[in-house]
Amino acid sequence: MTAYDVPTVGTFRPMTKDRLELGEGPRLLADGTVVLVDILAGRLLRAPAEVDWPLEEMARLDEPLGAVAPLVEGTTGVTGRIGWLAAAGTGFVVLDSSGQVVRRIGGPEGTGPAFRMNDAVCDRAGRMWAGTMAYDGTPGSGALHLLDTDGSMRTVLEDLTVPNGPAFSPDGCTMYLADSAVGTVDAFTVDPADGTLSDRRPVFRVDPAGGSPDGMTVDTEGRLWSAIWGAGQIRCYAPDGTLLLAVPVPAVQPSSICLTGEHIVVTTAAIGLEKPEPLDGAVLMARCDATAPAACPALSVFADPVL
Repeated sequence: MTAYDVPTVGTFRPMTKDRLELGEGPRLLADGTVVLVDILAGRLLRAPAEVDWPLEEMARLDEPLGAVAPLVEGTTGVTGRIGWLAAAGTGFVVLDSSGQVVRRIGGPEGTGPAFRMNDAVCDRAGRMWAGTMAYDGTPGSGALHLLDTDGSMRTVLEDLTVPNGPAFSPDGCTMYLADSAVGTVDAFTVDPADGTLSDRRPVFRVDPAGGSPDGMTVDTEGRLWSAIWGAGQIRCYAPDGTLLLAVPVPAVQPSSICLTGEHIVVTTAAIGLEKPEPLDGAVLMARCDATAPAACPALSVFADPVL
């Protein structure tokens, strides 16, 4: 086992005065900007260039917006952004650069409780992995789905409850997935050619009485960062599940994490709190010496209406 350095994290402060109902999905883009969502409000937001400036609303949908990945032309992802591939409502949609829905790709069939898309991310091949969950949290009614680059979709994992993540190792060969309702984070080996998963193994577990692992990211050193919902804490783990660092945040429901190279950005939520504290629902930031790659883009082929 490789010895992993313990990263350093400074003191958290709010990035803006905005407060979100269910902030989630912060993503570092190749041009250095950070975007995030307010899931139930259906909002796509851009973090400001200066601290204390407001979040910029880039899109507002009339359905929940679980997460987005940039649609780009070319391979660098720095220029030529043409919109977004989003996990929204009960399926996948394409947003143009002005935030308008221009295409619906569809989604999984649902015969059980009413459900919605939750967290989602693209892998290095441009495929989108997205979780679904029941609105009422019915155990075992969630799943993980894969939207492939040919437009086909398949369900790759069932019997989940509240899937969060996934997050991928720097080489793209390991996927981490949380089931927040039961407190587990598992790792899978990923076939880069077709996305087949194998060798499921536990990484760590949080007793649900003490919080839940929520959104995650993996840094360039391969360390896994997890927001611990309900515990007011973020944690950093080695790939074998060894806890390297636990840092309190000034909000009880941190939901996801983004590393920019200079800062760690943590989304939080106010939903469900009887008496939210001042920073519940804030987007928080602190100095951090860990780095992570920019979010992988979705292939521009998803914008093609005849796919």
